[in-house]
Amino acid sequence: MAGLDWTGLMALGLGRLGLSARDFWALSPRELAAMLKGRGLTGSAPPTRQSLEALMRAFPDGDPHA
Repeated sequence: MAGLDWTGLMALGLGRLGLSARDFWALSPRELAAMLKGRGLTGSAPPTRQSLEALMRAFPDGDPHA
């Protein structure tokens, strides 16, 4: 599957989840995704424009020369 970060997925599966190589490669991508999600190891969606603008209003950049 092109576009997947196999090195990152292997690091999560073999390292963080402690799976053996045999168990890792026996999983389907959907099973691996469920395991990672269950352990809170999945990324989050990027912020929406509205949430980013709210953060910028709440935490404005100050004067860099102050």
